[in-house]
Amino acid sequence: MNIALAILGLALLVFIHELGHFSVALAVGVRPRKFYVGFPPAVAKVRYRGIEYGLGAIPLGGFVKVPGMHRPAPSDLDVHLGRALQEAPELGGPIERVKRELADGDMAGALAHLPALESVVRGAGLTAQAARAAERGLTDLRDGLGLDAYWRQRTWKRVAFIFAGPAANVVVAVALLAAVFMIGVPIGTTRVVDTVSPDSRAQAAGLRAGDEVLAVNGRPLASDQISETIRASKGEPLRLTVRRDGQETTLRPVGAKLDDGTYRLGFALNATYEQYGPLMATRLAGETTWEVTKAIGAALARLATGENREEVSSAVGIVQGSSQALDAGFRYYLQVLALISLSLALLNLLPLLPLDGGHITFSIIEGLRGRSLGREVYERVSFVGIAFVLFLFAIGLSNDIGRLSG
Repeated sequence: MNIALAILGLALLVFIHELGHFSVALAVGVRPRKFYVGFPPAVAKVRYRGIEYGLGAIPLGGFVKVPGMHRPAPSDLDVHLGRALQEAPELGGPIERVKRELADGDMAGALAHLPALESVVRGAGLTAQAARAAERGLTDLRDGLGLDAYWRQRTWKRVAFIFAGPAANVVVAVALLAAVFMIGVPIGTTRVVDTVSPDSRAQAAGLRAGDEVLAVNGRPLASDQISETIRASKGEPLRLTVRRDGQETTLRPVGAKLDDGTYRLGFALNATYEQYGPLMATRLAGETTWEVTKAIGAALARLATGENREEVSSAVGIVQGSSQALDAGFRYYLQVLALISLSLALLNLLPLLPLDGGHITFSIIEGLRGRSLGREVYERVSFVGIAFVLFLFAIGLSNDIGRLSG
């Protein structure tokens, strides 16, 4: 159940990210063509008011497809209509006329020749595969030549559309942390036992939930000294004295077990919490988000030098961590979701294509130049960005496999 909820939480964060792109695209006049959570093939899809909404079978992200992310180029026709041209050489003339207009930068001329090319393609008797590729290419070309194409928009509109996705994740992170502060954050513990882990040393000693720990090895302790004393025991036998049903009881001695470098008996004390009002909770959430942002930025910088690679996780580790947080309690799950949402925003803002930060950087560069960069520039830079993302994924997956296998 926890795994399903963890996957659902991750999918929700992706949905919110794409919803940010989608909403701002509509607001600035760039009408999206598709809105997907997950990558194709589609598990389910529906078309409403000219937009295709879908759920992809690969739950590793999502996308919003807007018309004309790049300025149309003659090479687009070679890619999408190459097979069609092999099967129907009569397409050569119409294709060359459109390519010539694109090469000259005459978008209106290319659009004027497009209906004739579409008509010839429909009547060419192509195989199903060639016809699908040609249809997809012609649709993308028509979108790219339209007035609502992304590449035609003013710089601020393009930046707003791209930035909206990461911004939505930052807002969600702040909202989730604010909810945690309003629910209450732990500021200490009592001496009353909250939970005892199954098959733990504490259970073997006879400790029960509801017991009040009074002393360890005959020494009375305050609540904040109990865990410190257990950690410092080095595995030596410990005898807990507890109050149960109004009577003091001394339990049989047990030694703490070394777990992840720390000696533990396997029980948790009741925590004391402090709650905040909405305004203070939002302020504290904003401050926490900023501190975590700086920490993530520093971690990414160290990663570039080869340090802290063990901190990277893939989707597998994210789901596992979310599931463990659910075991610990709902407030901890909200904290983990906030961290994931913030990490998703910051990773996407790296100035690398095809990440959002790369598109923002290129939009600003093109705005300063006053003209679009060539498609080949995008492709070369995207190669570097994709290699970096795959590098992170490989490290994260390797780390997750290592953790799962012990």
